[in-house]
Amino acid sequence: MPLNERIDLLQKLGTYMSSDEEAWLQAKDHATMRNSWFNEDTINMAVHGIVQQFLQKDKLEQWTSQYPQPHRPKKLGIVMAGNIPLVGFHDFLCGFVSGHDLFIKLSSKDDIMLSHLAGKLVEWQPQLAQHITFADNLKGCDAYIATGSNNTARYFEQYFSKWPNIIRKNRTSVAILRGNETPEELEKLGVDIFSYYGLGCRNVTKVYVPEGYDFASLLKGLEGYKDIILHHKYKNNYDYQLAIYLLNKVPYMTNEFLLMVENKEPFSAVSVLHYEYYSNEADLLKTLHSDDNVQCIVDNQHVIYGSAQQPALADYADGVDTMMFLSTL
Repeated sequence: MPLNERIDLLQKLGTYMSSDEEAWLQAKDHATMRNSWFNEDTINMAVHGIVQQFLQKDKLEQWTSQYPQPHRPKKLGIVMAGNIPLVGFHDFLCGFVSGHDLFIKLSSKDDIMLSHLAGKLVEWQPQLAQHITFADNLKGCDAYIATGSNNTARYFEQYFSKWPNIIRKNRTSVAILRGNETPEELEKLGVDIFSYYGLGCRNVTKVYVPEGYDFASLLKGLEGYKDIILHHKYKNNYDYQLAIYLLNKVPYMTNEFLLMVENKEPFSAVSVLHYEYYSNEADLLKTLHSDDNVQCIVDNQHVIYGSAQQPALADYADGVDTMMFLSTL
């Protein structure tokens, strides 16, 4: 299928995803029943980002024009994560526009919506049934893209080592505060912290603050997200982490829905935000840019506040150009 026809299909898919068609609404509802971290708000946020950033015809044409089309289709195995709704869509998109035959292993946490959307593509263009396959066993592929935890990544690296591959591990995002942020910027930072309950690799799990930073302004800026504590799983995490800190006499700050703890680790538990003081911003940036754990740096100079969860087509996970990888198979 020519690239322009694939792009037209993707534009049509974006229109469908923005619609209230009953089958799509049912698929989204089914997804919330399968995974209690998914709800109407988180799914709609993910869908909106995909439609606006990934499925606009002009953006797709500009993006794909930068890459050669493969000489012949290869069998591409994709192992998807399930931490946030439709987290594997970008890998699916890259494989689809590259013209490869896709063999996809979905996460049990997110196995409803993408299979439904692929089914719509096949409904509109039946020949695609030969090129999109969902399977639990991905043996016999020519290349692999696999996303998982650090533990599963070690397994992937061993299992897929004989073939061209992209293996993605745990990553997270951090923010740099300078003490001169406006209330609006701090409120937008809350989007980067609390979207998807903090489960995404683009969620901010740690903030770096200058010596003497006044946390009152940050805590006030995040007040608009207090209802997050009403989610039972989030509250269970909050209560558990609070109990651990109390038992171990760990100093903490809280606004009753977020725990803040001084910690050098970039990764934090759900309901916890780590912080660390810095004295030299240039040294801090040098360290962060070389840290493989860091997906995004949120501030007013890198990824702007409130936009961490709105990656563009060329914002590749881990900084690895998926399209270039696929175009050279």
